Amino acid sequence: MEYSKEFKTALSNFSSIEKDRLIFRLLKKDKLLSKKLYFELIDEETTDDKREAMEEIISEKVLLASKYIGNQKYFLGIIRKISAEITEHVKITTDKFGDVTLNLLLINKILDYNEDLRTQRLDNVYKLYIYIINKVFKTLVLVKKLDVDYWMEIDEFLSEFHKKTESNHYLQKLCINNGLDFNWLKCENIPDNIDLIIKDIKNQGFLR
Repeated sequence: MEYSKEFKTALSNFSSIEKDRLIFRLLKKDKLLSKKLYFELIDEETTDDKREAMEEIISEKVLLASKYIGNQKYFLGIIRKISAEITEHVKITTDKFGDVTLNLLLINKILDYNEDLRTQRLDNVYKLYIYIINKVFKTLVLVKKLDVDYWMEIDEFLSEFHKKTESNHYLQKLCINNGLDFNWLKCENIPDNIDLIIKDIKNQGFLR
């Protein structure tokens, strides 16, 4: 939404008390903005601190969720909630590096339970695997926007995903069928037009 010059001027003319009241009313309605301002203004924890805390949260919550792997609908619902927590972390801290590594960590923690996943029928785990593949593609797009100094650390996450995929026949097959080139699981090999490649793959009816 564009704000006119007149509207901005009118806001500027508010007294300090009126501005304070307006700010607190807005913050009460927008919890995410409230958390973001708190982080930026007075929180003693750094972005790195927040990311490390999220890493622990992801590990703990996937461990708890693993008890429900047999109920894939419920399990995937929990995974989506963990993903939403990652998204909130990124919005609060603008942690672009964490947007990649935390999502890859989530995927790798899920695949720690390959033994349990491999025993299930494809139709039972299909939605989870497509969700994982979509998330991997998203991280590949984000990697291209990061400084190359981050690539070495990200490569470790991608390599772990690749190894775990190789020991999961259905997931490996779905990756191939949905256009995920395993050569791209190394930062330097990600195509510059990866976003357009993904768009084309989706236009062909894949990744769903």
